Amino acid sequence: MKKMLLAATVAALFTLPALAEDSPGLNTDKAPPPPHKLDDGYRGIEDARTMNIKQAMELHDGGTVSLRGNLIAKKGNDIYTFRDKTGEIDVYIPMAVFAGREVSPDHLVGISGSLDKKQNPPRIKVHHFQKE
Repeated sequence: MKKMLLAATVAALFTLPALAEDSPGLNTDKAPPPPHKLDDGYRGIEDARTMNIKQAMELHDGGTVSLRGNLIAKKGNDIYTFRDKTGEIDVYIPMAVFAGREVSPDHLVGISGSLDKKQNPPRIKVHHFQKE
């Protein structure tokens, strides 16, 4: 009798994890939203602070900025016009930062770099470029 009770207890202990609900992790019950339903195409962490050109211009000289928008024109040697929904700013992007990627004005891009207020007009020196 004791052996039967012990065997039933051991069997119950090993089957409990199999009956547990799989709540953590990826829930594949629902399909992901289609790409055209996303607001701006950004697929990163949502709790990160979003910065725009207007906010970037309020930073000090040399401040680190991270923006999302469009490159709309080439002004000269490695100088481009970058635009988001709050305005436009000149950006300096060396060809090495592009790393062979080609973008057009309708592509959403992410840039990060430093604000150079000593230039007239102020511009951003881009250290990292990402095609979204």
